[in-house]
Amino acid sequence: MTKTTGNTGNTASTGNERAAFRTLLVDVGVPVASYYLLKSAAGLSTVAALGWSSVVPVLRLVWGMRRQREVNALPLLILAANLLGVLVGFGTGDARLMLVKDSAIGSLVGIAMLGSVLLGRPLMSGAVKPFLVKGDPGREAAWERLRRESGAFRRVELRFSAVWGSAFVVECGLRIVGAYTVPVDTMVWLGTVVMLAVMGMAFLVSGAVGAVPMAQLLGAPAPLPAVRMAEGERDSSLAGSTHR
Repeated sequence: MTKTTGNTGNTASTGNERAAFRTLLVDVGVPVASYYLLKSAAGLSTVAALGWSSVVPVLRLVWGMRRQREVNALPLLILAANLLGVLVGFGTGDARLMLVKDSAIGSLVGIAMLGSVLLGRPLMSGAVKPFLVKGDPGREAAWERLRRESGAFRRVELRFSAVWGSAFVVECGLRIVGAYTVPVDTMVWLGTVVMLAVMGMAFLVSGAVGAVPMAQLLGAPAPLPAVRMAEGERDSSLAGSTHR
């Protein structure tokens, strides 16, 4: 029984990692590659190439929302920012403004994450939970219990989202500076490098101060003070009965 549960958890974890890789490929790799392809091979203008290179991530986002059959504020915010940036870019013909669009999305996401930390409802918990729970019912139950009962767990949970929110805001600032100081053709790939570098650092830091402590708490034995007290009272009662 334990072996089956472990296999299920490993399978779920592997599936989550593959899904994350596919998302990264679609949202980062495809736009960069399609921009250069559309501009060099198809002869589109810089603005047009930037606009059309955003189509695949937008379609993926819409498809994901449709498949989940639920409307969340964060995906809607990202979708709205994407569409607004494309419309403004085409309307003004300003390629740099279209580059800033991606930074604006990152800043909105980062601000939303930091706001969720202040409200005590960290947005990144839903993203990290599958990687820590790994499809294990026992760890799932431990997660819910710790969120209710453990102040230490809630603190590291908040730290995890705070790190990622800060990373998005920093990445946004760096890319906005680059959008207006670096040639557009260079910034298309350089912006991706900046994003991956900042996200990589956020991954390391959030793991050290958030994910690893959460995983350790999830693996710790559940405190059962009420059960232990009841057992103590039962033992005392039995001892009293024996003496009588």
